[in-house]
Amino acid sequence: MRYTAIQTWAWVHKWSSLVCTAFLLMLCLTGLPLIFHDEIDGFFSPSDWQPANPGAELMSLDQIVRIAQDNRPGERPLYLSFDIDRPVVNVTTAPPTEHSQPDYHLMPYDLTSGDQVPLPEDASSAVMHFLLQLHTDMFLGLPGMLFLGFMGLLFAVATVSGIVLYAPFMRKIPFGTLRREKSRRLLWLDYHNLLGVVTIVWALLVGLTGVINTLEDPIIDGWRNAELTDLIEQHQSIESIEHWASVDEAVASALMLAPDMEPQFIAFPGARFSTPGHFAVFLHGRTPVTEHIILPVLVNARTGEVEGRREMPWYAKTLALSGPLHFGDYGGMTLKVIWALLDLVLIAVLISGLYLWLKRGTGRSKVTSDLQSLEEQTA
Repeated sequence: MRYTAIQTWAWVHKWSSLVCTAFLLMLCLTGLPLIFHDEIDGFFSPSDWQPANPGAELMSLDQIVRIAQDNRPGERPLYLSFDIDRPVVNVTTAPPTEHSQPDYHLMPYDLTSGDQVPLPEDASSAVMHFLLQLHTDMFLGLPGMLFLGFMGLLFAVATVSGIVLYAPFMRKIPFGTLRREKSRRLLWLDYHNLLGVVTIVWALLVGLTGVINTLEDPIIDGWRNAELTDLIEQHQSIESIEHWASVDEAVASALMLAPDMEPQFIAFPGARFSTPGHFAVFLHGRTPVTEHIILPVLVNARTGEVEGRREMPWYAKTLALSGPLHFGDYGGMTLKVIWALLDLVLIAVLISGLYLWLKRGTGRSKVTSDLQSLEEQTA
């Protein structure tokens, strides 16, 4: 590579790194506890709840709905949602009203007995919520998310430019060499380069998936407006139904379309995400990676027959898959520990890069000094 090209890449690497370093450090520091958010919540808010009849045949959804209506007389069921790791279904009811914001009531039920499940008291929720908001949008909403997305793009540029610069400088030095006999600053540079190269694939993966996650609101709104709303509006003309078919039959009809999926969420006729005459059954994958892939299915509330479905578009699937990849939330504790260790290494890379810039000396610019000193030592 020509010396002028190296200077150009070095300039790109320096400024893209400097602009995003403070924000990347904040994201790394807040992201570290978020990797273990389930474990942290479980530690501070341990739950000793167990199913009343472990191993027993699960009750039908129709039975659970009747129990919920008996417990909340005069209210109608609106939504059912399912816990992933417990035999629990959450029933949302509300009084019949024309208001856009009715008085919702949510209660979990044990599918093995029909008993109400105590709502958890999350002692760590305030702290974890604060960290999550700081990590995702810095409490600025969509502008904050987009700004952090731009910082993520700068980080990707800094990473790629670092790869380009690493090859010519290390062409005559064995990989991983730490020149301890040289100056302190050169040793820091060797550590910075080594740690950066070792984590390069992971850093790009986490950085780019983070950028995708910052587009969550526009992507979800686009999917809802362009795809889901269109599906619902195509069937809005159906008349309202007073007596519904079996909820279990509606779910079974939806599962016939995708037997490798399971129900995540059900909207009853007349609820926001359904029509006056349909159940909207939202299915999702069974694995940690595919559980964010959603398939909405409209089932006729009178006949129990499927009348519409809509696959998630590619951009929504990309968003759904980027979440677990970003936090390492699909491979159990082992992968979480690996993600945390790599996060710590990236923090070391960022701090060492900042140290190298602060110790750049006077006179010639840091970039020119580094380029010429390294060029002399690798010649």
